[in-house]
Amino acid sequence: MKKPFRERIKEGPIVCDGAMGTLLDLQGFEELPHEIQNLKNPEIIERLHREYIDAGSEIIESNTFSCNRLRLTQFHLEDKLREMNLRGVEIARRAAGDDVYVAGAMGPTGMLLEPIGKIRRQQARDAFREQAEVLLEAGVDLIMLETFVSVQELDEALAAVKELTDLPIVAQKAFAEDGAILSGSFPIQVIEHLIEQGAEIVGANCTVGPQRMFSIIRNLHKDGIILSAQPAAGIPTLLNGRSIYHTTPEYLGAYARELVGSGVTLVGACCGSTPAHIRAIANAVRGMSVGKPAMKKEERSSASVAASPETRYYIEPTRWSNFSRNIGKKFLMTVELDIPRGLDMTAVFEGAQYCYERKIDAVNITDGARARLRMSSIAISAQVQQRVGIESMMHLATRDRNLIGLQAELLGAYALGVRNVLCITGDPAGIGDYPHANSVYDVDSSGLIRAIHSMNQGTDIMGNSIGAPTSFLIACAANPCADNLEAEVEKTTRKVEAGANILFTQPLFEMKTLETFLKKIEHLKVPLMLGIIPLRSFKHADFLHNEVPGMRIPEKFREIMRTSGKDAVKVGVQLSVDFLKEAKPAVAGMYLMPPFQKYHVIDDILSAL
Repeated sequence: MKKPFRERIKEGPIVCDGAMGTLLDLQGFEELPHEIQNLKNPEIIERLHREYIDAGSEIIESNTFSCNRLRLTQFHLEDKLREMNLRGVEIARRAAGDDVYVAGAMGPTGMLLEPIGKIRRQQARDAFREQAEVLLEAGVDLIMLETFVSVQELDEALAAVKELTDLPIVAQKAFAEDGAILSGSFPIQVIEHLIEQGAEIVGANCTVGPQRMFSIIRNLHKDGIILSAQPAAGIPTLLNGRSIYHTTPEYLGAYARELVGSGVTLVGACCGSTPAHIRAIANAVRGMSVGKPAMKKEERSSASVAASPETRYYIEPTRWSNFSRNIGKKFLMTVELDIPRGLDMTAVFEGAQYCYERKIDAVNITDGARARLRMSSIAISAQVQQRVGIESMMHLATRDRNLIGLQAELLGAYALGVRNVLCITGDPAGIGDYPHANSVYDVDSSGLIRAIHSMNQGTDIMGNSIGAPTSFLIACAANPCADNLEAEVEKTTRKVEAGANILFTQPLFEMKTLETFLKKIEHLKVPLMLGIIPLRSFKHADFLHNEVPGMRIPEKFREIMRTSGKDAVKVGVQLSVDFLKEAKPAVAGMYLMPPFQKYHVIDDILSAL
């Protein structure tokens, strides 16, 4: 008969099981989520549990990792939540008998929490509580929270379970495969945080292989802390859509000894592992005592890490853009350049030169506007700055890149000297050159703003160090002409709260619209660049009003353009000038969008102002 779990963990290392999804895939049960097999093929799940027990597992996890409501909703299986969790524990208990502990496995929601994503923290906590209630009802011996990338989400899961039970709780984070992070202080901070939140057993699982796992664990041991470690079987390769792992049982077993020697009590394996790996682990740690290694810290002299001016390859992190330094000190002016198709950017450089000669503060470089194929805004922005000497306001859309790609692009832009970023969500791919292309939208513009704000603090969006803080000016778009102005104000508020430093508006034409919007956002105390587009003709005005989303041109101005005849261009410029003169005291600057590369209107507007 098994002892109470808290007594057992005081006696020495205890071996957990390995992957369930990997075994199901290997045997042809590839349907997702893998937990559906609790209902379709319970005898297969029980057999796999027994194989792990025969291999030496003293703890087996119920096949319930994905069985929270938010995750099951992605598979349209939320109505099966209770049944899948109950059956998962029932199968595990039947296999475990009286000798093996059953851990109720709980994984993340698979969605991003606010403020990065759209799921509220309370929603996540409610989903975790709902699942935990069923697992506890089914009779688990402990709860295993695992593979959480977000510490905030793990906090919600831990809090939800602690509200329901005093059973032991294992809280495990999945750390990135990054040597700088793993050997630094970040894992220690996470573990200490989880202990403060009430976790009884803390550690790491998945994502990294045994050697990287050892890098995490070896610096974590402290008296009174019970550690767990369940590494993946190395880094997989994809073959015919399936992840293939290459770490041998012997290799994993050897590192299991190292892990236990470094203070790990619960040791097992994760993705890619099989009963053969668990057997090797069980054999390797049999008879061992949990180690208490002396803490070792690598000391580096400042001389060894300081790069000389000749070898320094990064941009000085304290260097902010001239544009950002001049906000509030002068009336700023930016001009949006028209980006052509293809490789030839001669017209862009000529437009930038035209602006530079007129002392325009920055040029706006769009990012695949209207979902059209155009050269990278990063490449153009960097080249404009290098060739012409005028600063760029680089637009970056979340449509085309996931969170990894967005942050990688930002690091690259920063290394190339780009300092000003206008964050946009971007038009959906379906309206552009490739209507069958996928729109990514991992995050919206608010999420991108938060990512850049994090980088300005020296971390990525998940809190992992990037080595040094960036110094981006964070700009965002606002539409005072939105059909639902209250919703637009709410969106703008979220952007500013996420870290936006300045707003760029859609083109406006009258003071009443601007004043209404400024009144509604006055609590935000954020500077605003006023969007201006000089009308060229009645046809131009009619097109913008009726066919371009977000554009609203008052009827009286369309009527003026309709009756302007041959003087239409001059009249359009004068309308813009009159509006700018009235609006200038209320805004930080002008964001000019000349139609169709008609940059000469810059002279007309500047001379009139």
